[in-house]
Amino acid sequence: MARLRGGAVVAVVMVFAVAGCKDLQDKGASGEPGATGGGAALTAADSLTVKGRAPKTGYSRERFGSAWADTDSNSCDTRDDILKRDLKDVKYTGGDCKVSSGVLEPDPYSGKEVTYKRGRSLVDIDHLVALSDAWQTGAKYWDASKRIALANDPLNLLAVDASANRGKGDGDTATWLPPDKSYRCTYVAAQVAVKKKYGLWVTAAEKAAMKKVLAACPGQKLPSGGNPTNAPSRFKAR
Repeated sequence: MARLRGGAVVAVVMVFAVAGCKDLQDKGASGEPGATGGGAALTAADSLTVKGRAPKTGYSRERFGSAWADTDSNSCDTRDDILKRDLKDVKYTGGDCKVSSGVLEPDPYSGKEVTYKRGRSLVDIDHLVALSDAWQTGAKYWDASKRIALANDPLNLLAVDASANRGKGDGDTATWLPPDKSYRCTYVAAQVAVKKKYGLWVTAAEKAAMKKVLAACPGQKLPSGGNPTNAPSRFKAR
């Protein structure tokens, strides 16, 4: 009888573990929130190429084009597209494109509620894979079209608390993770998805950090979606 009760306890623990992984999967940071379908994130992380960082020499934001270009040609800039996707209670100025206010509930990095009002900087749009990190792990060798695509791909963008984002800077998984531990599996899976999609490599320390996080949620899926990996030819970068 005692043996049966022990087995029941194990079964209950397994159910909660699976439920926890699913909850994390449902917080996707892709072109469509919660979208999955790219396979297991841990397996994908293990497949990423490992190299040392290239020099940061030559990097500037302008190498990735003008900020928030309308690369999907929907007449709204990328920043407003992401605000519309990630905020709740969204209000607009002059139509349904320019977001004037909304609520980030919760902020994925800190777990707290953050109010957005246009003109204030309490909410940032974060590049999950920072552009300077991308530059040093392959993007410096790309043409402008691919760099512009990465900078404006919804798969690589997330509305977040500005103070948390500025604490991240251009850190990779080895140097920074969201303070809200419940979001870390989703965050790292999104970084893996971006690096895999664009063929960016990782450092040995970064890969080890990715695998350590994802080992805690082996059922975590890669987010999917986003834009093509080349921007329309009308967009230019220095």
